[in-house]
Amino acid sequence: MRPGTTGGGTLRPARLRPADFLRLGGTGLRTRPLRVFLSALGIAIGVAAMVAVVGISSSSRAEVDRRLDALGTNMLRVAPGRTPDGTATRLPQEAVPMIRRIGPVDQVAATGEVKDAAVYRNEHIPVGRTGSVEVAAAGAGLLPAVGGEVRVGRWLTEATQEYPAVVLGAQAARRLDVYTPGTRLWLGGKWFSLVGVLEPVPLAPELDGSALVGWQAARTYLGFDGHPSTVYVRAHDDRVAQVRAVLAATANPEKPNAVLVSRPSDALAAREATESTLTGLLLGLGSVALLVGGVGVGNTMVISVLERRPEIGLRRALGATSGQIRGQFVSESLLLSALGGLGGTVLGTAITAVFASVRGWPTQVPVWATAAGVAVTLLIGALAGLYPAVRAGRLTPTEALAGP
Repeated sequence: MRPGTTGGGTLRPARLRPADFLRLGGTGLRTRPLRVFLSALGIAIGVAAMVAVVGISSSSRAEVDRRLDALGTNMLRVAPGRTPDGTATRLPQEAVPMIRRIGPVDQVAATGEVKDAAVYRNEHIPVGRTGSVEVAAAGAGLLPAVGGEVRVGRWLTEATQEYPAVVLGAQAARRLDVYTPGTRLWLGGKWFSLVGVLEPVPLAPELDGSALVGWQAARTYLGFDGHPSTVYVRAHDDRVAQVRAVLAATANPEKPNAVLVSRPSDALAAREATESTLTGLLLGLGSVALLVGGVGVGNTMVISVLERRPEIGLRRALGATSGQIRGQFVSESLLLSALGGLGGTVLGTAITAVFASVRGWPTQVPVWATAAGVAVTLLIGALAGLYPAVRAGRLTPTEALAGP
């Protein structure tokens, strides 16, 4: 008995395996390379957009986590608040030594606002044109407490604390256009010598726009009253909550309700949440691009059915079933979408790697994002190819061979 016949000699359609459908689909795509490329490109752009958005967002979060791990999440900030009737308060001069007596506290440092003091490049600059640079008194232990680093020069030492020396934050140096240690600055009506410039301080961004002078020097030369305006506290990692609970009463026992205690890492977490909202918007745009690509695949398959009616008719005349015709065109659509999905995944990963490398971030593309990108494209391919496949399967041999 020959394959494809029954015991009575009646011909029956040969069964096609999944590999046969894939081979037929690949043959159909190879006959129209330019159209296939353009259709796959539409899918690839949508997938690349989605993978790149997720990858860049994940890399950004990884960078935030890395910075928090390096800087520490155990820093607390204490600042004066207001009484219930709205009156502004001040932290007592003894706030720093009182906080230092809390057992789990590792480091304590403070800055104090120096009122009526401004900094200029020289004495000839008109009053008021300070570039919004604030002057603050700082203790020698401030820099390690906030996790800051010196870009140029050095930080205030026990010796320079008592003399007219100043350290500029990153933004303050840029606004004054001063970076060279030894440069003289007109500060509070007196000459101060620049000893250093800081790198940006992520956990204490208010320092970036400040001119920092020694605590004792501020009292001697600038009339500083000695009251801290901000106290930075480092506690044991596992005792941060307990320290936070007693900080207000310790810093200002007379008015504990008028003391503000915050955690700078919470601000970074809030910023990350804001970025996640933007990521959702961009993912929506990527989904629209992917949908447009799916429409392009559907359009390609509809045109393919119209152009290949003679081929469909010939195959039907030779015994191909409607199901086999449908399977062939669905296979073509799936292969076309898979090409776009894989290409888009590679492109999106490359975009993420380049962007993260330029920003100095760790490259991180979640596996679920790449898997979801390919899976969604296959789903879109199946849906986009379903109608053309059904239409092709309904054609009878005579209709197909007769032409459009």
